Amino acid sequence: MMKQGYVLLLAPLLLAGCDNPPQETALMQPPPQDNAELQALIRQVKSNLVFVKGGDFLMGDFGGEYGSEKIQLDTEKDSKPLHNVTLSSYSIGKFKTTNQEYQRYLKINNKTLSKASNSLTQKLMDALNKLPNTPAHMDWYDAEQYCAWLGKVSGLPFALPTEAQWEYAARSRGQFFIVATNSGVLEMDGIQRGINISGSLDREEFARKMGLTSGIWTTLPGDSYPPNPLGIYDMAGNGYEWVKDWYDPDYYQHSPAVDPQGPEKPVYKDHEGKYTKVLRGAETSGPFKGLTIARFKRSRDTRATFVTTVRCVVNSPQPVK
Repeated sequence: MMKQGYVLLLAPLLLAGCDNPPQETALMQPPPQDNAELQALIRQVKSNLVFVKGGDFLMGDFGGEYGSEKIQLDTEKDSKPLHNVTLSSYSIGKFKTTNQEYQRYLKINNKTLSKASNSLTQKLMDALNKLPNTPAHMDWYDAEQYCAWLGKVSGLPFALPTEAQWEYAARSRGQFFIVATNSGVLEMDGIQRGINISGSLDREEFARKMGLTSGIWTTLPGDSYPPNPLGIYDMAGNGYEWVKDWYDPDYYQHSPAVDPQGPEKPVYKDHEGKYTKVLRGAETSGPFKGLTIARFKRSRDTRATFVTTVRCVVNSPQPVK
């Protein structure tokens, strides 16, 4: 049931985004398994996994055929055509990877946080990095290495989610949800304060409370608002999420029907001539943001003002214990 002041529809925001990986991309040897901090991190990550039973769904812009108003939800062509996808079962993080988890991983491996490309962005990132239960900021290489490392130290098939896995989970196993909230829509009190997502006023108030000057760009703890019906939080904003797939604006026209993995090779270059990967979600939540079907693209080395982060999956047909 909709409440007064709800804002429903959103329009995606396209991003543009180096093809050369950082000099130190090789994962170092896993630390000893008796490392207490390592074991604590593994237990924490495993406890926050949500099992997603596989199945069939219609992936892409469903608005014209199945939306309440029978209009396309997305102005971009890359979310079309609507097409059948069958996914195997998997588990996915109920939260985006937090600063606390990611910085513990860096500490275990004697690594440091990546630096931004300019001082203003770095100042903002320094502020956001101090919030332990908010999303960690990373480029695609960071995200891929983190999920792969979790696989090595846990013995579980951790990985970046595919684009199809992300959308299926965001839409609570393929339901026709406009956004990945508890109700499937954005619920707001006016245009600046959220009910089931954050509004700009909510983020500004949280920043002041934390003594930060990051204002509306402030990320919030992942459990600040209700999860979607699968129990997954924060997929309608609070940071873009990296996925495995190379970006191809025409991929939906020929993608495999079963467990699509994205293009085998890089396809699309940004305005700087760099190949791009797919991002899902939204940098901040609010009106006209957070479509479950919207596709974004950036180069793998992107570290921008808004948060780019990850939630890993475990590609196993059984729930993780």
